[in-house]
Amino acid sequence: MTQSHHVSEELLMSYEAGSLAEGWSLAVATHLASCQACRARARQATAVGGALLDAIEMVPMRDDALSATLERIETLVPETPRPLSIPVMGNVPPPLRPYIGPDLDALAWRRMGPKAQQILIPTGDSETSVRLLRIPAGAPVPEHGHRGLELTVVLRGMLIDGDECFDVGDIEEGYDGLEHQPRAGEHEECICLAVTDAPLRFKNPLLRLMQPLLKI
Repeated sequence: MTQSHHVSEELLMSYEAGSLAEGWSLAVATHLASCQACRARARQATAVGGALLDAIEMVPMRDDALSATLERIETLVPETPRPLSIPVMGNVPPPLRPYIGPDLDALAWRRMGPKAQQILIPTGDSETSVRLLRIPAGAPVPEHGHRGLELTVVLRGMLIDGDECFDVGDIEEGYDGLEHQPRAGEHEECICLAVTDAPLRFKNPLLRLMQPLLKI
């Protein structure tokens, strides 16, 4: 399937530079695993970065440069997910498999609101909150607003947000101040990966009360 919604240039450059937090990197890598066009853009971004490095004037290194570098390596966080272009067994994109396993149908879901379900995905990243969302066919998620960035990657079915339709592999970037109520396509449940960096603003008072328990 050819993707029609792609990762932004800013996020792609940050991903290739290794400067994104783990949650954002996981979302971008999951999209790249199924999007040939964005993988090509990523290679171009890497080539541009390499050319810029080649143009930097060389300066002498300090005497303790090697030992200081080795000390920093020991304190680095684990490498952020990198996409694999060819899927193997299972219905989960390769970058996401170390977190949830290879099979979407074998997961244990927890209810979030009257219809939607979720699974929280632990990471070593304190900046973002990462989860899977499962929405029944034709059903909406609770209406909400955003205080920060949200990245959503569709893993199964279709996600409809206003006039836009997001198919499997598509990525949606939600911005600070956005208020919306996405829904699943009419013919199949929608499962998507969602990454946020701030609590949502739910319209439903009951959901606002439950928000600390839902961790969303």
